[in-house]
Amino acid sequence: MTQLVRFQDPFAELTSLHSQLDDIFNTFLSPSPSRGGHALPAIDVYTEDGKQLTTEVQAPGFTPEDIEITVNNGVLEIRGEKHQKEEPKDKKRNYMVRESHASFYRSIVLPKHADADNIAADFEHG
Repeated sequence: MTQLVRFQDPFAELTSLHSQLDDIFNTFLSPSPSRGGHALPAIDVYTEDGKQLTTEVQAPGFTPEDIEITVNNGVLEIRGEKHQKEEPKDKKRNYMVRESHASFYRSIVLPKHADADNIAADFEHG
């Protein structure tokens, strides 16, 4: 009796594991609204022509200076951090809650054919 053995890509599980670990670390290491912090910004990754990959991140309250975009070993990394604003010296406020510091980190594994030297970024307020 002949038995068929299905071949599975041994690296497929690794790619899935990387994505799952990224989600876990982002969930536990980033502040969440239920813990008095901020949620991760919404992210969309898509292609319209099968060639150019577009990533859109919705990060309200962040300025272009607050966001850093890098590519390391085929992974697009998007970091955002905004700090507390300086208080005017003439104002005395007694805060009950103050959430003016926020940060996030998102990463996307790029396709193997991605050209890291031709990555461009645009920033739109709104």
